[in-house]
Amino acid sequence: MATNVVRRWQRDDLMKQRVLIVEDEFLIALDLEATVEGMGMQVAGLANDREQALRLAPLADIAFVDVNLADGPTGPEIGRQLAQEHGIAVVFMTGNPEVVADGVKGAVGVIQKPVMPSVVEQLVKYLAARRVGMFAVVPSQMTVFA
Repeated sequence: MATNVVRRWQRDDLMKQRVLIVEDEFLIALDLEATVEGMGMQVAGLANDREQALRLAPLADIAFVDVNLADGPTGPEIGRQLAQEHGIAVVFMTGNPEVVADGVKGAVGVIQKPVMPSVVEQLVKYLAARRVGMFAVVPSQMTVFA
């Protein structure tokens, strides 16, 4: 009985995770938003540069961050700030994974675009479970930072 209560609490906590999408290509951002919302989860907001991302940071638990944004190659620094200063689980989604191949302090990992919706769902589930202390399998397409 107690185990079922804990599992239910953990599942409820999983669904309360809010996702920030830091992406300057509007159609990609909308596609990610639709996938996350289709899972029954909330999108904390869409940001296309550092200023917007940091303004939305207090509303987020998870963030998908592109490397190159509207204000230049600011993604790695944004990801570091989101992770270290706001406790957000950050995964970089980029066509240029080599830029963050050595890792970014505090960030979880990187995945190369294009990313299929099923992989986005796996990533969200992995990051949400990780945040609440549940076991989760790392999506095979993601490179995890040490």
